[in-house]
Amino acid sequence: MNDITNFIDKTALSFLVKNKNILKDLENINLVIKDICGINNFFSNQTETTELLKKINENKTNTSDIHRREFGDFQTNINLAREVVNEVYKKKKNIEFILEPTCGKGSFIIASLEKFQSIKKIVGIEIHKPYVWETKFKILSYFLTNNIESKPNIDIFHENIFNFSIDTIVNKSRHLETLIIGNPPWVTNSELGSINSENLPKKSNFKGHIGLDAITGKGNFDIGEYISLYLIKAFENHNGIFAFLIKNSVIKNIIYDQKRNQYKLNTCEKLNIDSKKEFGANVNASLFITDLNHANPGLTCTEYDFYTHNFITNFGWYKDKFVNSVEDYDEASIIDGKSIFIWRSGIKHDCAKIMELEKVDDLFINAFKQKIKLEEKLVYGLLKSSDLKVTKTNTFRKTTIITQNKIGQETDYIKEEYPLTYKYLESHINYFQKRKSSIYKGKPNFSIFGVGDYSFADYKIAISGLYKSTHFTLIEPFNSKPIMLDDTCYFIGFNKLIFAQIAHYLLNSKIVQKFLVSIVFSDEKRSINKDILMRLDFKNIFNNSNYKDAKIVIKNLTENDWNKFGELLIYPVKTKQMSLF
Repeated sequence: MNDITNFIDKTALSFLVKNKNILKDLENINLVIKDICGINNFFSNQTETTELLKKINENKTNTSDIHRREFGDFQTNINLAREVVNEVYKKKKNIEFILEPTCGKGSFIIASLEKFQSIKKIVGIEIHKPYVWETKFKILSYFLTNNIESKPNIDIFHENIFNFSIDTIVNKSRHLETLIIGNPPWVTNSELGSINSENLPKKSNFKGHIGLDAITGKGNFDIGEYISLYLIKAFENHNGIFAFLIKNSVIKNIIYDQKRNQYKLNTCEKLNIDSKKEFGANVNASLFITDLNHANPGLTCTEYDFYTHNFITNFGWYKDKFVNSVEDYDEASIIDGKSIFIWRSGIKHDCAKIMELEKVDDLFINAFKQKIKLEEKLVYGLLKSSDLKVTKTNTFRKTTIITQNKIGQETDYIKEEYPLTYKYLESHINYFQKRKSSIYKGKPNFSIFGVGDYSFADYKIAISGLYKSTHFTLIEPFNSKPIMLDDTCYFIGFNKLIFAQIAHYLLNSKIVQKFLVSIVFSDEKRSINKDILMRLDFKNIFNNSNYKDAKIVIKNLTENDWNKFGELLIYPVKTKQMSLF
């Protein structure tokens, strides 16, 4: 019963104190409240009203909070809710029916009541009972303090949206101008499952993945995405608006899946919010707002800043590709193809404390500050994503031990040929044995991955997979020894400096940079990846460049070198260069 008394505000409490005698009669108090604010069945049983009367007489009212993570709970403040409703109002002023599937403390319902005078029906659904009471009391207080003659019919259900039967509501509201609004949980099903939450949908492959995707990584989905698609599908034939505060990744997925789903959405907009400011959360999120019931489903979304309404980009499906910027892609799509050079990620060892070292004079120092004497042969300079901010380099902060020339190579040779290195590695073998990845199982001791002939190319063109920059760095050898990259980086390699310089020039050219901006979604965890880089068609990049412009940047470039690089792109099999891949 504390659920009720914890969340009564002063206005509602004052009303209940004045009418406390009516609390003894469930039917009567519900009729009185219904007449004031339109809420059906404010109290569900006599026990609730009796206990409330007792608490009021004892003057016991408190406040409390809940486990935010379990419900993915970032409650929307009233000012933000009002701004969201204003965005809806710009599109449609005659909203008659409002559904909020995870209504929380009721901010969107209150903001909608303030803005729309045409509302006939409101349905709020909320799993957490204290929030149900808080929403009800806020609505009651709103009507107690505002003289409004026409009250909408309001139902606030204490239900889980995943178990709620939506069909009846869909059918009864089909003729009404509809607003689906809210801020669903910002968590995934696996996150909730890890804490044994009951706030989960029944297990289902709702996005239609097949094979391993259905039971492994791609089977994990965002709760907000599940709720969004569930309601979009249910209400796509209603005239109205869908307006959700959801993670950017969810909005991207909704637009991506539109090509397959063909939901009746159009005029889709993504308005970026400051989640840290609004919710104290380090989450990239936005208001996703779209029209329902369009004969021609939209496949793109226009992105703005929520606060300034400044245009950012149009993203979505264009020329049968999913792009981040329709405008930039339109200009640069000519180079969208298949890279003749295979982009590789760097060395993976999952044992940085042992394998990554700093060199001081003739000694090496590991993460434990141990000073070690090693043979130089297996030790190489190492660059990480944070080192790739410069145009070119042949320096490094760290070194790493390269135990194999290719994946799976036996490592017994180290003991015979490099005894100091072997002694050091063997003394820390427990760290290698603790590596969790299955890729090391059954492999030789001290195995690494992401290694091959390509790793030993003298010259590399590299880009970070972690940072948002699309800048490429030219890496030259140090003391005639190639420099390695870690597995957060991607690169292509050359054994001729002039070819590496030409490739570096081409990759940093205007058309490539425009193309990458057009297809890279910068708020993804790894915005640059191999799939994206493999779309760079070097032949068309080269054909859209010219020797005279390149000569300005590459001082030692001859026209013969330029033409030979062009031939490399036409006849790759005949060149030694391609044997690196």
